[in-house]
Amino acid sequence: MESALLGLVLDSSTVIAAERREESIAGFIESIFRTHGPLELSLSPVSVAELVHGIFRAQTLAASQRRRQYIEELLSLLPVHPVTKQTGCLVGQIQGQEAAKGNVLPFNDLMIAAAAIEQGYAVLTGNVRHFQKIPGLQVISSL
Repeated sequence: MESALLGLVLDSSTVIAAERREESIAGFIESIFRTHGPLELSLSPVSVAELVHGIFRAQTLAASQRRRQYIEELLSLLPVHPVTKQTGCLVGQIQGQEAAKGNVLPFNDLMIAAAAIEQGYAVLTGNVRHFQKIPGLQVISSL
């Protein structure tokens, strides 16, 4: 399947859903490629923080260890887009412009969106409702 997309930034909701389905990282990545073509994939540091948060919120030690292993494997395969001065400026610009219109956007989602916009990527998410409100961002549902 040929795709006009350059790549995808994976939102934590997408990774969490795959982990809950007990889908291997290789299977998860392959399913993205089957659906969207062989794209570049990356993560935002915010998504990494949200995933690590889940390790420490796990109800059992076994669940915590399983999540840690899953995330570590994913991080060994995908780059994490760094937060730069440009990222901060882009977040501030979008947040300010939208606030002036009366729109409040979740900061975490803005940070993830900025990583995608900077790379010319779309965001792959199970939370389309929040991300679709961010101007200049291409959003793809993982559901």
